[in-house]
Parts: sequence; C-alpha cells; structure tokens
Amino acid sequence: MADVADKQVHGVRRRREVHSGRAAARGPARTLLLLVLLAIACCAIFMTIGAHGNWSFVLPFRAPKLVAMILVGHAIALSTVVFQTLSGNRILTPSIMGFDALYGLIQTLMVAFAGTLFATGAETMSLFLAQTLAMIGFALALYGTLLGKGAHDLHRLLLVGVIVGVLFRSLSGFLQRLIDPNAFVVLQDRLYASFSTIETDLLAVAAVLIGLVTLSFWRLLPQLDVLALGRETATSLGVDPVALTRLSLGLIAVLVSVSTALVGPVTFFGLLVASLAVSLVGSRRHAETLVAASLIAVICLVGGQTLLERVFHFDTALGIVIEFLGGIVFLAIVVKRGIR
Repeated sequence: MADVADKQVHGVRRRREVHSGRAAARGPARTLLLLVLLAIACCAIFMTIGAHGNWSFVLPFRAPKLVAMILVGHAIALSTVVFQTLSGNRILTPSIMGFDALYGLIQTLMVAFAGTLFATGAETMSLFLAQTLAMIGFALALYGTLLGKGAHDLHRLLLVGVIVGVLFRSLSGFLQRLIDPNAFVVLQDRLYASFSTIETDLLAVAAVLIGLVTLSFWRLLPQLDVLALGRETATSLGVDPVALTRLSLGLIAVLVSVSTALVGPVTFFGLLVASLAVSLVGSRRHAETLVAASLIAVICLVGGQTLLERVFHFDTALGIVIEFLGGIVFLAIVVKRGIR
C-alpha cells in the first residue's frame, strides 16, 4: 500500500511539474504574440493615419522612415541585450564605450573645420560609411588593446570606454565654443537622434549590415545562454568566454555604429527596451528576450513617431523624449536593484 501511495504522489508531482512547465512556456509565447500584434498595429497606424492623398506619394514618403525605425530599433535592442549579458550588468548599454561621444566629435570636427556647407551637403553614402568605419575602428582598437583573457579585462575595457567618452565630449565642447553661432545651430540639429528625415540611399546598406550581424548572433544564442550562467560555468560547459566576448563585442560595434550613423546617438533607449523585455517576458533565454526587446523597440519608435507627427506636430524631437523616459528607467533600476 505504501508503494502504491508513493507512486501516486510521484505521479501527481510529475503532472504538476509538466503542467507548470507548459504554463511557463505559454507565458512568453503569449507575450511575444501580443507584442507582434501591437507592433503590426503601430506600423499600420503610422502608414495610414492622416493619409488622405495619393498612395503613390504616401508610401514612398512614409515607408523609408518606417524601415529606418525598424532597423534602428532592432539594432539597439539586440546590441543592448547582448552587451548586458557580456558585462553581467543590467544597467549598462553599449553607449558606455563612447560611441555617441565619438559621433558627436566627428560631427563637431566636420562643422568646425569643413564648414556647414560640407556637413549638410556632403555625399550621404560616403559620410555614412566614413562615420561607421570610424566608430567600428575605434571599438576594435579598444578591444584589441585592452581585452585580454581575464574577466577583469572586460571591466577595465568599460572603464577606459567611459574615460575616452569623457575625453571626446570635452573636445567636442571646446570646439563648439569656438565655432560660429550659426554653425552651432546646424551642429545641434545633427547631435540629436532624428527619425523625421531619413536618407533612403543608406537603408539598403544598413539593412544588409544589420541583417548579417543578426544572423551571426542567432547562431550564438545557445552560447550566450550558457554565458549568462557565469564565466566559470560557461567554461566548464565547453564555451570559451573570451572568444565569445571578443566576437560579440565586434558585432555589437557594427550594430551601434550603423544605427548611430543612420539617425544619431540614442543613449538610454536600449536600456529602456531591454528592461521592459526582461520584465514582460520573464525569461532569461536570449531567443525570447531579444525578440521581445526588438518588438518593444519598434513599438516605442513607431508609436512615438506617430504621436510626434500627428499629436505634437513636430514640436519636439523623439530622441529627447526617449532619452527622458530612458533616464527615468535607469534611475528606477539603480534605486530598486543597485548597480550590480
């Protein structure tokens, strides 16, 4: 009788475990499905609201901006989630490496030494490629010089990135005080992320680069899941943390460089979407978190741009609103969880 009772208890426990596992699996799936539907709705509203004219004019006018927002949102979300896994810290974003400061310095140097005519009238593809290559080269130089085999080398890399970012901002501030006030007005418009005016010629190149990096990260998802358990655990399970960190940081440099060169710097947006993705999905699996973060980024950018155009009538910049909300999320995370 005791054996029969034990078997019945064991069977009940197994059924409960299976049921709880299925329920846990259905939770993220339902959340992702809801995010997909919401993202599609935002895109549809953006393309159709207020479209009273000829569709042959509306589609070429709005579609490039929609594609740019999708590409930039996906690139920022993907780079932030992976960067937080590599650093083991949920309040860090790739901007800590000084990418946005380098972008600001490049824009300031162009206006200061080449003039506003060159900055506004230069060939867009050449300028885009030059800025992207400059930021990628800067990142690879840092990684190759400072990233060794120990975990402390990654921390040193982050600290050097912060210091270099401060240096770039100081140089930019010094040069901005020397340039003509009219040139400074032109420069200010280029230092904030803008989704209102998108160069359509750049979208194909940006889509190819972001797509290739996305495919590379998709193949690395199992290793990233293992790395999230800790460097020692990853090593014991056959994953090389150093090689994975080097490769991932190089891919992140491409994503951040392309998105920044395309629309401008967005500091806290990645933190905002990554935090929301982890909270909504409730899973640490990168396959679910990355998809959720990308969808949330699309919803925020497309929905925010729709409100900006149709409600506020371009009275403010979307990048400023995003930075404000992202800063609030950053402070909330620091107060609630600490800096670890």
